[in-house]
Amino acid sequence: MELFKLNGKTALVTGSSGGLGESFARALSKAGARVVLAARRLEKLEALADEIKSQGGEALAVAMDVTDPASVESAFAKIQEELGEPCDIIVNNSGISRDNWYTKITEEEWRAVMETNVDGVWRVAKAASNALIDAGKPGSIINIASITALRPQYFISAYAASKAAVDHMTRVMALEGARYGIRVNAIAPGYYKTNINDEFLDSEAGDKMRKRIPMRRFGEHGELAGALLLLASDAGSYMTGATIVVDGGHTVNTL
Repeated sequence: MELFKLNGKTALVTGSSGGLGESFARALSKAGARVVLAARRLEKLEALADEIKSQGGEALAVAMDVTDPASVESAFAKIQEELGEPCDIIVNNSGISRDNWYTKITEEEWRAVMETNVDGVWRVAKAASNALIDAGKPGSIINIASITALRPQYFISAYAASKAAVDHMTRVMALEGARYGIRVNAIAPGYYKTNINDEFLDSEAGDKMRKRIPMRRFGEHGELAGALLLLASDAGSYMTGATIVVDGGHTVNTL
């Protein structure tokens, strides 16, 4: 179990003002990491940072809009200024969806999804990797993909395409980052309730989907912690370019 501990490590989690990002930040903190909470809503980050500190953890809140190069640059500058070193672990979690038939989605909606889910992941990974390379430190980047990258689903052409890009970009980053000791992997969650999909999952169509999942339920946020800590820690030291699917068997059901 010592291999899974993150004492002395610093983990950056984007999109950590709620949902899966908040859950990831809590899990990393409980494993011993100092966490850097990044999102646009600074007030929510600061409240979470205060809570983590009250429980004996270390946390820093930084404003970051992953679609804005200047915002990402400013956030990494603040991290360096406050901590004096780069983050060892980066969880690229920021993501949005605009659900519609591919024939109906607008140019603006399509671009918004790509700018956050693809450009944002690349932008943060690039900044984090360059900081690690400059410091001569190894690191672990964990991109959050989705099972929609692996199987088709109605109404989410932009989201699915963006997550497929994240899945493959992960492997390219792993190939290029290995020479610097930077591991890059991805987690592909199945369906977990978040502010992106809770309305759909509570609907009749969502319930029909639940019944097609072999485990007959949606995932709980904490059930992603095992994959997260494996990839973040020395327990996964020989893993790079991998995508771990955590979906209750959803992708193996052909019905």
